[in-house]
Amino acid sequence: MEFVPFEPAPAGGDIVFGEYVLTRWLPNHVVEATTRMNYTYVLHKHVLPVFGEMLLTEITTAHVRAWVGRMMASGMHPATIAGTKNVFGAVFTTAFDDQLVVVHPCRGVRTPPIPRKPRVVVTPEQFELIYENLGDANMRLLVETDIETGLRWGELSELRAGDLDMSTQLLTISRAVVELTPRFHPTGGRFLVKDYPKDREYRRLKLSRNITDKLAAHMAERDIAPDGLLFSTEYYVGPTREVSRDPVALGMTEPDEKGRRHWHGTTTGYACGCRCTHCRAAVAEYRAARRAQGKDSPRKPRIRDTDGHLSANWFRNHIWLAAVERADIGMRVRIHDLRHAHASWLLAGGADLQVVKDRLGHANISTTAIYLHTLPDADETALIALEKMRRRARRRLPDPPNP
Repeated sequence: MEFVPFEPAPAGGDIVFGEYVLTRWLPNHVVEATTRMNYTYVLHKHVLPVFGEMLLTEITTAHVRAWVGRMMASGMHPATIAGTKNVFGAVFTTAFDDQLVVVHPCRGVRTPPIPRKPRVVVTPEQFELIYENLGDANMRLLVETDIETGLRWGELSELRAGDLDMSTQLLTISRAVVELTPRFHPTGGRFLVKDYPKDREYRRLKLSRNITDKLAAHMAERDIAPDGLLFSTEYYVGPTREVSRDPVALGMTEPDEKGRRHWHGTTTGYACGCRCTHCRAAVAEYRAARRAQGKDSPRKPRIRDTDGHLSANWFRNHIWLAAVERADIGMRVRIHDLRHAHASWLLAGGADLQVVKDRLGHANISTTAIYLHTLPDADETALIALEKMRRRARRRLPDPPNP
């Protein structure tokens, strides 16, 4: 073996921040593939344009504090500011540990507080409305499996037939899939399967007999092998949006800047700012008709490469949002919110906190505890107790004098 002499790293004062990040920190920093992708985007968008040409030792706490102030003044969301500063701080933590700098410029710099909004959980009644509007049996089975297991999307879309033991009704979660930009994929693909879920530990959870039988029938009908995906793109095709195109029945849009209103479901309504399903469908049909007549230069359709895994973006935009819109439950619901609903329903129904923690794969039980009392009727016991005490007080008061 040829001996390669060790070359000591240059002193911190001789290293340009951008060069250090791109040639030493990012290539050697041990993180998940999705984290590396997100770090790269954040650094190129928010950090390198400001600090890329500065030496490591030139960057001071005053620079970082002024940078945070500019992001605040630009209207950036507090969560985005905090996340961006954390990425910047991670770079300097490594530089500090490697003794390239003697001061960590990010320490002591505060970011704007992130307001914590009360968690709103979809109720069983609201879920049933969404479920009934999914339309297709394959879509219903996927969503029903999600609400019964509380799995993350990467765990749900990577489930394979062999993960479910039909006799014991136990489901083993041992893998997850992530979707990457091809340049961050080891082989240039789109989906990367990890041999462990987010918590890096296998877990097993028991399914109801009802959902187990449905999954068994699903696998038998499609002859899915033990290593085959339970929910594959093979079973999900095309958008499911059904729109009414009668402008008179749809009514008028909200007034624009000049106070004018237009019919829903028309290209005019879309041109004047309405982005409802009906106006977007009208524009899509108009453009399709022009392309069919050769009047426009059609763009090549964007096709997402897939190895059979369902894309989260595709499912959300073509399946889930359409069902939520038709259900008309008056709230925005993400597919990930079904995981929150699973935890909340279990705890509201009397399930043990430790059992719910194990099903969800939480590292700390305090994370599971945030789902306690999240349903709308959670405070009813407190209201009943309050009314009980007031009734007792009223009974003890003397009767008012008879005039």
